[in-house]
Amino acid sequence: MIGDGVESGFLSPYLLDEGISKERVALLFTVYGVTASVSAWFSGALSDLWGPRRVMMLGLGIWAALQVAFLGLAVPAHHYWLLMVSYGLRGFGYPLFAYGFLVWVTAVTPRHRLGSAVGWFWFAFTGGLPTLGSLVASFTVPWVGTYRTLWLALVLVVAGGLIALFLVREPTGRSRLAPAGERPVATLLGSLSIVWRRPRIGVGAVVRTVNTAAQFGFLVFLPVFFTDTLGFSLTEWLRLLSAMFATNIFFNLLFGLVGDRLGWQRTVAWFGGVGCAVTTLLLYYGTVASGDDFPLAMVLVSLFGATLAGYVPLSALMPCLAPEHKGQAMSALNLGAGASTFVGPAVVALFLGPLGVQGVMWIFAGLYLASAAMTLFLTLPDQAAASGVRAVPAPARAGRG
Repeated sequence: MIGDGVESGFLSPYLLDEGISKERVALLFTVYGVTASVSAWFSGALSDLWGPRRVMMLGLGIWAALQVAFLGLAVPAHHYWLLMVSYGLRGFGYPLFAYGFLVWVTAVTPRHRLGSAVGWFWFAFTGGLPTLGSLVASFTVPWVGTYRTLWLALVLVVAGGLIALFLVREPTGRSRLAPAGERPVATLLGSLSIVWRRPRIGVGAVVRTVNTAAQFGFLVFLPVFFTDTLGFSLTEWLRLLSAMFATNIFFNLLFGLVGDRLGWQRTVAWFGGVGCAVTTLLLYYGTVASGDDFPLAMVLVSLFGATLAGYVPLSALMPCLAPEHKGQAMSALNLGAGASTFVGPAVVALFLGPLGVQGVMWIFAGLYLASAAMTLFLTLPDQAAASGVRAVPAPARAGRG
């Protein structure tokens, strides 16, 4: 993930310097985002079908091959459609590798350790992309230049991929996870239909959408709010944003551990949903009251980054809601993650004009409280039985294709 995140801080201005227009750069990144979202959805279903290790190998191969095409052909030729094909389709690469590994983790980790395991996964994921990736670039770009830094990213990705594929010897991930005899089409369609076949999975996907919707929405309007309204400099805002994500990295691990002890459902509901609702409002009212008080703003953005990690146990909870189709459950979770990338900005686009920043912050706080309430429905079958509530029966399998 460090290799994948190396480019995050400079690729857009680099392409602009190479003569690509802003509109075309925006379209290029949009295509990349769409392919990454589709890939994230398919990662779980393909892991069910082929096994996580093969899916990881496919993701690594796609990323490496298209990065070579991007740097070896498209960039030197300044050919836009080559850029579109090579970089845009490269978006299929990292979700197959990363989320395929996440499915592998959820498939083999003992249930009492699963929250800790996914906490470590998200610790590594967010630590690499974009945090340490951008840090590496901050040293290598002045030293060897942007173009060579992009080649270095390829080296890092291949090195990380080979470590995972050759040193992780756990056998379960080397074979399909779906029941024997299930047809490929049924497996792929099941990764979408599971959201209504298993309503709790659908609810979990919505909760995952709410999780990072505000994060992506904030990136649309908070830079202007902090610089033009509150009076922070652009450098100060960037440092505040870095603090938010840095805090989130370490709390990803912490809340994975907390979830194993306190309970995944409680952790998501209280630390994630309620916690984010409170810190979202604190972020707005605290900064409005204090103005350009940088230390206080640092505390407030860090609190939001910390509570954002409260949703980490959701990655442990979802596959346990459908233990016979863990890959499909993770596909639904990843679908929710992809949806958050446009739900958050859409909320801002619709309501920032009529309601202002204050109104948008209240909407996001309300969404977080709603997600906390929805989490109450994410009871595991054994929890439902223990509380005297009959679990929803699984649908009959006779009708599968």
